Amino acid sequence: MMLYFFAFFFLYCFALVSPALFEIATSPVSGPEQQELAKRATHQGLQGRLWIAVAAATATTGLAIWTRALPGLRPPR
Repeated sequence: MMLYFFAFFFLYCFALVSPALFEIATSPVSGPEQQELAKRATHQGLQGRLWIAVAAATATTGLAIWTRALPGLRPPR
């Protein structure tokens, strides 16, 4: 169950910062400057919004367990 939670958490964190990372990836800056910009954009993108990813991962995991959609968490037949 924890593996699913952390997978959903990573997915939602990535979804929160992906617009900023896409903007940096398409910019003409490259090399170490681009890596530093991406690091700062990720930090700023998640700052203050990390609770959204935690809540969404908790809700998704809970809903998936309730609907028995996750492999490994289903009752035996």
